[in-house]
Amino acid sequence: MSSDSALKQRLTEDMKAAMRAKDSERLGVIRLILAAIKQREVDERIALDDSQVLAVMDKMLKQRRDSIEQFQKAARTDLADKEQFEMGIIQAYMPAQLDEGELTALITQAIGTTGAKDIKDMGKVMGVLRPQVQGRADMAVVSAKIKQQLGAG
Repeated sequence: MSSDSALKQRLTEDMKAAMRAKDSERLGVIRLILAAIKQREVDERIALDDSQVLAVMDKMLKQRRDSIEQFQKAARTDLADKEQFEMGIIQAYMPAQLDEGELTALITQAIGTTGAKDIKDMGKVMGVLRPQVQGRADMAVVSAKIKQQLGAG
């Protein structure tokens, strides 16, 4: 199976480096990422490209944010710390996060491109934006900002 994902290759190289360095915690997180990618490839019978790999890791980050919140409510700082560590490793592979201004500009541009007028056009705007912001912004925040702009418009 040929890999057209530079990100997957980087993960595989980093996994080997972590094995050589006997960095078991880092190795475990990288293996989790690779397993999640492999699972999706097997389920969908495709080789993931970089944007799809980012989508997998974005989902992993969201799961960890949710877990951290639950662990903190349960006063399980040990487990919250473990999830936080995993998030740090995963985020190292993600592109730089968009700042507020960049995100707003992309949303405004997407609304203009799609000709969106109100909240019913939300799906069109998300369709244009998703590939541009995947892994670079929390999709819940993106969604809220789109609603805000469409609602105000």
